[in-house]
Amino acid sequence: MAEISGSLLRLRRQLEYSHFEAEQYVKLLSQQSDGDRDLQEHRQRIQGLADETAQSLKRNVYQNYRQFIETAKEISYLEGEMYQLSHILTEQKGIMESVAQTLLHSDRSEAARELKAAFHEEAEEGKARNLTTLLEKVEGCKNLLETPGRYLLYNGDLTEFDVDNMVLIQKVHTFLMNDCLLIATPLPNRRGMYKYNALYNLDDLAVVNVKENSPMKNMFKILMFPESRIFQAENAKIKKEWLDILEETKKNKILNEKSKKEDNLGSPTMIDITSSCSLNEKKTIREEKEEKINLSFEWIQELPDNLDVCIAQRNFEGAVDLLAKLNGYLQDKPLTYSVQDLRARVDPRVRHLTNVLVFELSPERSLRGGPKATRRAVSQLVRLGQSTKACGLFLQNRATAVQTAIRQLRIEGATLLYVHKLCNVFFTSLLETAKEFEMDFSGNSGCYSAFIVWSCSALKLFVDAFTKQVFDSKENLSTAAECVKVAKEHCKHLSEIGLDLTFILHAFLVKDLKAVLQSNKDIIIEATKHRNSEEMWRKMNLMTPEALGKLKEEMQNCGVRNFDQYVGEDCWVNLSYTIVAFTKQIMFFLEEALKLYFPELHMVLLESLIEIILVAVQHVDYSLRCEQDAEKRGFIRQNASFLYDIVLPVVEKRFEEGVGKPAKQLQDLRNISRLVRVNPGTTSIV
Repeated sequence: MAEISGSLLRLRRQLEYSHFEAEQYVKLLSQQSDGDRDLQEHRQRIQGLADETAQSLKRNVYQNYRQFIETAKEISYLEGEMYQLSHILTEQKGIMESVAQTLLHSDRSEAARELKAAFHEEAEEGKARNLTTLLEKVEGCKNLLETPGRYLLYNGDLTEFDVDNMVLIQKVHTFLMNDCLLIATPLPNRRGMYKYNALYNLDDLAVVNVKENSPMKNMFKILMFPESRIFQAENAKIKKEWLDILEETKKNKILNEKSKKEDNLGSPTMIDITSSCSLNEKKTIREEKEEKINLSFEWIQELPDNLDVCIAQRNFEGAVDLLAKLNGYLQDKPLTYSVQDLRARVDPRVRHLTNVLVFELSPERSLRGGPKATRRAVSQLVRLGQSTKACGLFLQNRATAVQTAIRQLRIEGATLLYVHKLCNVFFTSLLETAKEFEMDFSGNSGCYSAFIVWSCSALKLFVDAFTKQVFDSKENLSTAAECVKVAKEHCKHLSEIGLDLTFILHAFLVKDLKAVLQSNKDIIIEATKHRNSEEMWRKMNLMTPEALGKLKEEMQNCGVRNFDQYVGEDCWVNLSYTIVAFTKQIMFFLEEALKLYFPELHMVLLESLIEIILVAVQHVDYSLRCEQDAEKRGFIRQNASFLYDIVLPVVEKRFEEGVGKPAKQLQDLRNISRLVRVNPGTTSIV
């Protein structure tokens, strides 16, 4: 046993040697050992030595840890003594102040003032040292010491809970200064040290008692717009201390600021007896006015704090009610200094409330709820006398909503289906916005002009999306006419609330509609010329009664009532294929164009019709002049008679019905056509 202990001691000394080299040691050990067994035994000795060393380290750490705990307790005890010493100094200050006030009325007034000043300076230095000592425990708040006159009043441990679901968040240590509240969180593995979390100005926070609800007891809430935090004290006594000292500190801060303002104003200088009398008279009058205004009511004294609480709790109606009550009370009162001071405390709250309401009207806050979601904030802004601002924010909010709704529409399927969805979304939103606007601003007639301007800009957004889908995609005349008809019908629904935007819609669409009419006119003329080039002036043979019946129905729909006189035997029709196709095409063009019609398109439509008709009239005139066969000339005259006596009067009548007035240009064109039958070549003049 002695040999083993001696070998372990030698081994320990070798390993603890400052110049120990592991590689050299292993080489010597390998050379001196007889075999594997010696190496295993040596390994076990080293392992045992390592375990013994680990146990020794643990014992040392434990002993040091206990000493550390004892030291921390001593420090905590010293902190308590320092805190008691601070209170003793505060009491001594009070005693010295009372002594100084007594000495002011004696012959030793000057000495008393010097004593008071010296003690005040000493007390301030004590407060500063106290604050410095405590804040050295908090990382990240060295700049707190830069504010002159700041000192520590109270501090303690609290537990923070989540406001929404009351889940424990963290332990905090709270420091209350004379002008602010500091929240700090404990640092892990560093007892008595904290890390900066948040700093709140006492002017910007409100303290609210939380109703006892087992197991959530001894709680109070601190409100700071736009957030709030809830804390739990260790017991009811500590909670009451926190509530009392927070409220008292806030009131003392307000009184100190007020006294500083009065001190800065200074006292008036009396130059002579006359000015002295004048000042005394003004002072007497001011005091008389002050006496007439009673601002000592509890609701007036607590109004600034109550406003803070209402704003923090988003009770905007309650805040505006308090302001209305105050304005009603001071409405016929003179503007004295006390009233001005009260206004100076209330006006920042009014600006804060206005900013909160403006934020409520931002698109990201109230876009999804439709126009009604803005009613609450708008109504309170109007009550605050901010009608113009409320109107602008409301319309800006709705413009974003309309733009978002249009952008979210999926472009799929037929164009007409998309236009139906687009019109339904836009005009429904516009109608709801108009009704909500009338409800919110019924007493502010000056805002209606802004709504009209906004409606025009919103309609421009609609027309841009409409044009991109209908006109830019080169839809045919029939589809474009149906889409425009749908938009006009939806626009007419706005007249239910006295809003007529039809003429503005026409103004936005007129350029594209003119282009559509011109484009379709050119297509019809090209098609007519192509058929004319292949014209053989032969009768139509429809082969089957069904085809003949279908043609009769098409002519009936075109307005040709006496088509039967041109029908022969065995499904023959005594008209040219070119004239029949032209009749169907021009009537289709006219019907679809009338769906688009409004006064700005009158001349474009009329000129397009005349150009199309002239192509057919000139073709008939040219054929009559060039054809030598008497039988074919007779057939051409029969087609000319159908064109001039049947088709042109139908076009003229339908145009007059759709437009509401006759077209002299079509009448003149029909008179020219009569000359063609008598004297071919007349249309060359046209």
